[in-house]
Amino acid sequence: MADSLTAELVLLLKRVSTHLTVKISNLLMLLSNHKSMDNFQNAGSIGALAGFAIAIVFTWKFLRSPGGQQRRQPKRRGAASSSSDGTQLTPSEVASPYPLSPVNDSKGQDVVEELPAPVKLTLGQIVRKKLNGGRKMTCQLLGVIFEEKSPEELQEHATVRPLAAEVLMEISKSCDLYLMERIIDDKSGEIALSALEAAGLFTSGGLIKDKVLFCSTENGRSSFVRQLEPDWHVDTNIEIISQLARFIRYQLHISPAGPPHIASNVFGSTSLEHYFSLLDQC
Repeated sequence: MADSLTAELVLLLKRVSTHLTVKISNLLMLLSNHKSMDNFQNAGSIGALAGFAIAIVFTWKFLRSPGGQQRRQPKRRGAASSSSDGTQLTPSEVASPYPLSPVNDSKGQDVVEELPAPVKLTLGQIVRKKLNGGRKMTCQLLGVIFEEKSPEELQEHATVRPLAAEVLMEISKSCDLYLMERIIDDKSGEIALSALEAAGLFTSGGLIKDKVLFCSTENGRSSFVRQLEPDWHVDTNIEIISQLARFIRYQLHISPAGPPHIASNVFGSTSLEHYFSLLDQC
């Protein structure tokens, strides 16, 4: 079909060139009315030669044009194509305008594994953070530092809570620490001091025996706290906590019932070590 179309166009160009030759010849004839017959014949020969040259130029341009070449057949849309390296590409890969790269799952796993682990604070850092700048603390012994919870039990024995002792030693490094308790007799005081000394609280910290105070009533403990004016007070008696809420900057109530709803400066916990998050660090 392309060959027949080319032949028709060549024939059309020849006709056009013949027509142009005739027109040019007539024009030259009009221009040479006052010249001799020999000049007229020469002009006609020149016009014929010009028309023939025009026909050759048009034919040559047509044969070089893209329309004269055989067009490529388009590939089917769903057929798989080949990449430059000879590999087969799927239709979805052919349609994508971006270069494809293999997925490296192991690299993603390495990135996840290289994420920094959460910073684990030391006990000293936790204590200083919880104290919030406090420089003096008063603390009850029974139910806080000792396993025993009543003065009657303290007449027989005293058992220091190991984790509470660790917290207490860290507190003594940052605070002027006073321990106090209500006792029934002098023997109870001696038992309490011996237990604290055996736990190493007088040798590895800022706690000294002169800062362990004893009284015979609950009101006596409250009076000690008012006189010392600490930044923190730790106690198990909710009545003492309530009385001191207006005078003490921070208070910690130790009770299994949870935090009390007394004032914004009163906190609650089940134990001293739990409040300072020592159990979470173990």
